[in-house]
Amino acid sequence: MTETAFFLTRGVVLVTRDLATLDWPARAKAAGLTTLATHVRPQEIVDFLATEPGQRLLQQCQGLGLQVEHELHAMGELLPRSLFDRNPEMFRMTEDGQRVREDNLCVHSPQALEVVAERTAHFTRLLPATTGRYFYWGDDGRPWCRCPKCRGLSDSDQALVAEHAILGAVRSVDPRGTLAHLVYHNTLKPPTQVRPEPGIFLEFAPIARRYDRPLSDRGAQRQATDMTHGEHLDALDANLAVFGTQGAQVLEYWMDCSRFSGWKRDQVGRLPWNREVFLDDVALYACRGIRHVTQFTAWLDGDYVARFGEPPLAEYGAGLLAQRPG
Repeated sequence: MTETAFFLTRGVVLVTRDLATLDWPARAKAAGLTTLATHVRPQEIVDFLATEPGQRLLQQCQGLGLQVEHELHAMGELLPRSLFDRNPEMFRMTEDGQRVREDNLCVHSPQALEVVAERTAHFTRLLPATTGRYFYWGDDGRPWCRCPKCRGLSDSDQALVAEHAILGAVRSVDPRGTLAHLVYHNTLKPPTQVRPEPGIFLEFAPIARRYDRPLSDRGAQRQATDMTHGEHLDALDANLAVFGTQGAQVLEYWMDCSRFSGWKRDQVGRLPWNREVFLDDVALYACRGIRHVTQFTAWLDGDYVARFGEPPLAEYGAGLLAQRPG
């Protein structure tokens, strides 16, 4: 059945604590999933995979036929912040004209892009994706550069400029490599001035949506100031018009315990899993020709299972396997 499944990627994205305290490869295989991805930052994952639990994880995944990817907020490590003192021109400018070491980079700095490329190649050698699909994201929802040269480019355009440099570096190590353009927070609007090069694929992460209503409920929104589901869908469709469906991936939050806990571990509770919403969502994505689906399952670790029992991973896997072209 898995050979003819519509969704080619059926995955979960996990932080290292989840992977160290729970047998996720066995659970993923039993649920009919294809892929485990690590998260959050490159060096953290390098360090974890060098440990005995990390090596055991890779061996288990290989033995079970599971793919391994790495979905990473990477820019802070691709352009080390320590370089600011030597060359602040590599770093972003704020709206008031100040160069700052925090958050992303100046994409009009050749030196910055050169460092990013060198560091990307370094991490790609240490963190190869068995699928050839790579995820080196900008800093988490943070602003991009407002210098005179960058100011005319949106955050999405600037992200794409950086991604082109990253993609070249990935392919210097893994010639088959492709790279995600993350549509998330300040990059929800599609780029308008920079065209994606071949090998860049769309990754849609609707973190601000509701999960007690399907995404097809266009009027739903979390708070009055938030985007509606309809605005999220319009952003998805606008990005698909730019990037196409080839390789396009959804990164969802149906089972992200960290999100539902407000990113506070002392507030972790039972997941508000809604099977009907999930099934409606995957049908909607399938209708758009998206064939890669994964989700954050952060903080579903040994402590969670001890307190609340197994998460609804079997329903997630079964729902993805049952989906047919829209």
